[in-house]
Formats: sequence, structure tokens, C-alpha cells
Amino acid sequence: MKNTLKKWLLNGAMLVVLAVGLAGWIWLPWQGVLVVVVLVALWLALTRGGRLALAATRIGIASLPQRWGASSVIVVGIAGVVGVLVAMLAMGAGFQSTLNSTGDDTTAIVLRGGSQAETNSVITRDQIPLLSTLPGVARDEKGRALLSAELSQVVNLVSRSDGTDVNAQFRGVGDMAWAVHDRVRIIEGRKFATGKREMVVGQGAKSQFRDMDVGSTLTLGNQAWTVVGVFASGDAHDSELWTDVDTLATTYQRGALQSVTVRTDGKPGFEQFKAAVAGDPRLKLEVETTRLYYSKQGGGLTTLINILGKVIGTIMAIGAVFGALNTMYAAVATRAREIATMRAIGFRGLPVVTAVMLETMLLALLGGLLGCAIAWLLFNGYSVSTIGSNFSAVVFKFHVSPELLWSGLKWALGIGLVGGLFPALRAARLPITTALREV
Repeated sequence: MKNTLKKWLLNGAMLVVLAVGLAGWIWLPWQGVLVVVVLVALWLALTRGGRLALAATRIGIASLPQRWGASSVIVVGIAGVVGVLVAMLAMGAGFQSTLNSTGDDTTAIVLRGGSQAETNSVITRDQIPLLSTLPGVARDEKGRALLSAELSQVVNLVSRSDGTDVNAQFRGVGDMAWAVHDRVRIIEGRKFATGKREMVVGQGAKSQFRDMDVGSTLTLGNQAWTVVGVFASGDAHDSELWTDVDTLATTYQRGALQSVTVRTDGKPGFEQFKAAVAGDPRLKLEVETTRLYYSKQGGGLTTLINILGKVIGTIMAIGAVFGALNTMYAAVATRAREIATMRAIGFRGLPVVTAVMLETMLLALLGGLLGCAIAWLLFNGYSVSTIGSNFSAVVFKFHVSPELLWSGLKWALGIGLVGGLFPALRAARLPITTALREV
């Protein structure tokens, strides 16, 4: 009873240490991983135990072709984990990257005080002339304020992929919108005409929704609209439809506006404009940079995607660990006499443990590389859409970055570490005389 309790306590302590070590490994920066690799390489090259471990590893790797079917379970299982994890994280990274690239630090967005998004903001038309006279507002060569009063309307469109209804953002913009949003450029057709029910569509919206080709006509707000152009901005605006703000307001019977986008005279001009708005009691409006505003819009969804990705990855990783455990236990049992013979001729427990671990880590590395390759080939640059904070679709691309691939490889090696440790310890503890009699 006492020995059993001691064994359980020892195994429990080992699991705790393993869990802590695994968490530390996942969060370890590449510099720390490099230090670990260098230390292990030096031990393998410069110590007798290390050289014995290398010799035992070569024997194990040489026998891999004879049990490749079982070993492929580890490779395929870990590849699946890494592929799914990297793809999920790439989706969150792509969505956040699209929002982060929208706007800059010298363009201000003005909303009603306390509003978190355009959908719940109201700006009256008599406030627009006041904003245009404030200090810090940039002006064109004719002295006109670079300011665009805007209105956002969520409309229902049809998805190209499956024919389902999707919400999209129909944005009405002012005359100076093209100068204020200087990244937006027409790539097909022309700009819409003021006072007409014409629209231009973002290249992302064109790829995701039906009836977005130049010359197409669609019904929105019980009125027929004609698509006259396609624009590209490389950010969240690519998901939108643009038209004249007054025409949109008339169609949907909207008296007030929702936001004002202002080009300022650099960062000092933005600070000057923000202070002027805050100091004018007639306005009761709030100002922030367009970069900060759009980056905040995706914070909650990005966090949710990342959490879901890691939870799903963890569940799959547990399955892969059990697959690795079964495979390596079977490999140790199959090679019991071989391992016992090595121990009988002088291989100590540590070289045997290291050899089994290195073999498992090699298979895990192969699985990780395969999973990363699959994620890169299938998902990097893949265009999808999701619902943003304004309840309309935001078109974005998966972004499989080197940082995500590195994280995937660390997860793969962590799974290999857990999956190989206990079979390795069993190999080292197996009584030599018992193992030599096994068939």
C-alpha cells in the first residue's frame, strides 16, 4: 500500500512538472529554444552518455522503415493538430491585420460622445460646418477642409459561394472622401456621380457577393442602384459599398449622419483638432485616430478566434499525445530485446531514454513540418468574410505568418515530448533479464 501510494505521488509530481515544462516550452521565445538546442547538441557531442544516446538513436531510426505504419500515426496526428491550430490562428491574425491596416494616425474619426461604433453614433448636420473650421484640419490647394461626413447602412446581399443572405456595409461619403481616404483608388469603371443612385464596390465585396460587377443593377432600400466602379484600399473598406451620402440618406430617410472622417495636419494637427473638439461645448463629440478605432473593432472577435483555436488545438493535441503514447509503447515493446541488449553491453538508462525521446521528437518534427506546409499551402491568402462589430461582413485573408508556423512547430515538439517521455522511461526501467526473454 505504501509503495503504491509512493508510486502515485511520484507519477503525480511528474505530471505536474511535465505540465509546467510544457507550458514554459510553448511560451519560450526562439532565443530560448536555440539555447536549449545548443545545450542538447553539446551534451550529445561532448559527453560519453550523449554519444551513447546518439548511437542508440541511430539504431532506432534505422528500424523505422520496419514500423513505418505505426510511426505514421504520430506524424499524421501531429500534422492534423498543427494544421488546424495554425489555420485557426491565421484566421484571427488575418482579420486583425485587415482592421489594423485601416486608417492611420493622422486621420481622425469623429463619433457622438460615448459611442463605441458608427452604428450607435449620431451627428447632426449643423455640427459639420463647426468641425470644418477647427484648428488642425488639413486643407486642399483650394482651401477646402479635408473632411467627409459619412453615413453607414447595413444592407442585405447574396453570397457568391452558397447563395445565403449576408449583411454588408453601404457607406455614404462626402465630396472630399477621395482625398480623405487617400488609399482608396478606382481599379475598374469610374466614381459614382453625386445625386444619382450609383455606387462603387470594394474588391473584397465584389469577390464575396453577387451582382457586384460593373454595370450590374441591384435593389437596395426599394430603389435600383447601378454599380459603376470597383475600388481597392487594401483594408476593411474593401468590404464596403460606397455612394453619395445625401443620396443614401434620402433613400433610407436618414436625417442625421453617423461619423465624420477628417484628415489632419500630421500628428500635431490631430492632437490640436482633438483638443478643439473636446473644448467646444456645442459639439459633445469624441475623436480618435482611424487606426485606433478600426483596430479596436476586431479585438473581441480576434480574441475569441484565438481562444477557440487553442482550445480545439489542445483537444486534438491530447488525442495526438495518446496516439504517440500507444505507438511508442508498442515500439518499445517490439524492441524490448534490442533495448535490453544495449543496456547489457553498457548503455545506461539516460542514453536509452534520450534515444527514445529523440526518435519521437523526430517524428513530431516531421508531423509539425507537414502540418505547417498544409496550413501554408491551403490557407495563406485564402479570402473569407466574417461579421464585424457593425453587424456587416468584413472580407479578409488568412495570414499564415512565420510566427504562427514557429508556434505550430513548438506545439508539435511539445506533443512529441509528452508522447515519448513515458515510453522512454519504461524502456529504461525494463528489467534486462525480463526483456531478453520477451518475444
